[in-house]
Amino acid sequence: MPTQPPDAAPRRETPRLAAVTGVTGYVGGRLVPELLDAGFRVRALARDPARLVGRDWADDAELVRCDVGDPDDLRAALADVDVAYYLVHSLGSGRDFEARDRHLALTFGRAAREAGVARVVYLGGLAPSGVKLSRHLASRREVGEILLASGVPVAVLQAAVILGSGSASFEMVRYLTERLPVMTTPRWVSNRIQPIAVRDVLRYLVRSADLPADVSRTFDVGGPDVLTYGELMQTFARVAGLPRRLILPVPVLTPRLSSLWVGLVTPVPAGIAKPLVESLEHETVCREHDLRALVPDPPDGLIGAERAIELALERIHDGEVATRWSSAALPGAPSDPLPTDPDWSGGSFYVDERRTVVDAPADVLWGVIEEIGGHRGWYSWSLAWRVRGLMDRLAGGPGLRRGRRDERRLRVDDALDFWRVEAIDPGRRLLLRAEMRLPGLAWLELRVDTAAEELAASTPDASGPGPDAATGPGRTYFAQRALFSPHGLAGQLYWWSIKPFHGVVFGGMQRNVAAEASRRASDGPGTGHLT
Repeated sequence: MPTQPPDAAPRRETPRLAAVTGVTGYVGGRLVPELLDAGFRVRALARDPARLVGRDWADDAELVRCDVGDPDDLRAALADVDVAYYLVHSLGSGRDFEARDRHLALTFGRAAREAGVARVVYLGGLAPSGVKLSRHLASRREVGEILLASGVPVAVLQAAVILGSGSASFEMVRYLTERLPVMTTPRWVSNRIQPIAVRDVLRYLVRSADLPADVSRTFDVGGPDVLTYGELMQTFARVAGLPRRLILPVPVLTPRLSSLWVGLVTPVPAGIAKPLVESLEHETVCREHDLRALVPDPPDGLIGAERAIELALERIHDGEVATRWSSAALPGAPSDPLPTDPDWSGGSFYVDERRTVVDAPADVLWGVIEEIGGHRGWYSWSLAWRVRGLMDRLAGGPGLRRGRRDERRLRVDDALDFWRVEAIDPGRRLLLRAEMRLPGLAWLELRVDTAAEELAASTPDASGPGPDAATGPGRTYFAQRALFSPHGLAGQLYWWSIKPFHGVVFGGMQRNVAAEASRRASDGPGTGHLT
C-alpha cells in the first residue's frame, strides 16, 4: 500500500473543499494536485474551464467557470468552500494594473466573507519596509492588506524569487547564465535575496489551510540561503556544469533598459521582465520566520538554492515540467476564440489553405504535428521564423523563446513559441492562436484526415497529388489553414505585405511535415527535423 511521506499533511475523514483561483498560472496549476494529494476536494476556478482540459488533475477536481471580477460568479463559486486560495495578480498587464488588482481583491474578499469562507490564503511578494516600493511590489502588498481587512481569516505568504522548473524567475537566471559567459549587469545583481524552492512554497500553501482560526496576518517565507542575485547565477553555472561567469555591474542600466535586455536574452518578454526586475531593485530577505512555529520545517529541512536548481534542471531534462510562467496567457495577447462564421467581424477574414497527401499512417503524421515548434522548429524557412520571432520580441511579444512545456505532447492552453494551443483533438486537429504582436487576430490550424469523401471535395495542393491519391492504403491527408482577421488599415497592410512569403513559409511547412512523416513511416521514429 502506498504511504504518505512523514511530512505530508494529514488526510481527513471528511475532505474539506478548497477553491483555487489562478489555476491556469504557474503556482495555481501546481497547487491543485498537491491539495488533492492532501485529501482536499478542489474547486478550480477559471474564466474558461476548457483551458484546463488535459491537465493530469482535471478529472479529479471540480472545474467551475468564474470571473474573479464578477461578484455573482464569485458568490456561486465560493459557496460551501472551507479555504480559498487567491493566486491572482496582473503581472505586466498594463498601466492600470494597480486599479485592476485592487478591484479584484476587494471583490474577492467581500465574496469570501459573504460566502462564509473559513480561511483565505494569498501568495504575495516579499518586500522591505520603510522604502518606496516598485509599483508591482506595492500592488502585491496592497492586495494582501485588502484581503486582511476583509473580515475573513487570511494568511498572506510573502515570497521572493521562486526556484522551480518553468518559473519566470528561474528562467531569467537560467538563460542569462547559460547564454552570457561575460555580462554587464545592473547594480541589483549585488542585492541580497532569499530564494525559495517551489516545492516549499506549495507545502506552505497547503499547510496554511490548517492554521488556527485566530491567525490572520502576513508571513515571510524563504529558503535557507541568503545570497546575491549574482551569486545565484554563479550557483546555477556550477550546478549546470558551466564555467564561472564574469559579471560586471554597471550603474547606468535603468529597470526599463534592464527589462529590455532580459527580454532579448531570455524567453521572458519585457512586459513580464520589467516588474520582476523592478522588484530586484530591493533586497528581499525574510524579516521573520514565524510560520515555522505553525508549519514546522520538513524532516530534511527546507530546500537550499543549489538543490532547488538541481531539481529544476532534472525536471527540464526529463520533460516533466508541469507548469511554466507561460502557462498563463501573456498580458495583452489576443484571447478571442476562432469565430465559426468568417463574417463575424463585419469585415475581411483572410485564409491561406493548403492540402497535401502524405505517404504515412494518420498516427505517424499526427506525431510529427504534435511535436512541432520549440527545439524541433516549424519545418520551413527557419531564418524567416527566427526573424519574425526577433521582431516580435522587439515589439514586446513573446517571440520564439517560450518554446514548449513538453517536447512530445501538447494540451489545451499550452504556450508554443508565439502561439497558444486553443483546441486539440488528439490524432486529428491542432488549433493554435497567435500571441505575437500583430494588427489583428491570427490562428494556425493543422489537421489530419483519412476520409475519402472529404478529400474528394477538397482542392488538391498545387505541388502534390490530387485527393484521389489519398484513398490508397497507409496514405493520409494533411490540411493546413492560416487565418487572419485584420484590425484596421494596419491589419490589411500587414496581411498583403506578408502574403508573398506564404508560399515559402506555409508551403515549405506542408512539404517538410509530409516528408518527415513519410520518413518516419519508412525508417521508424527519429529525432531530426527539417528546416
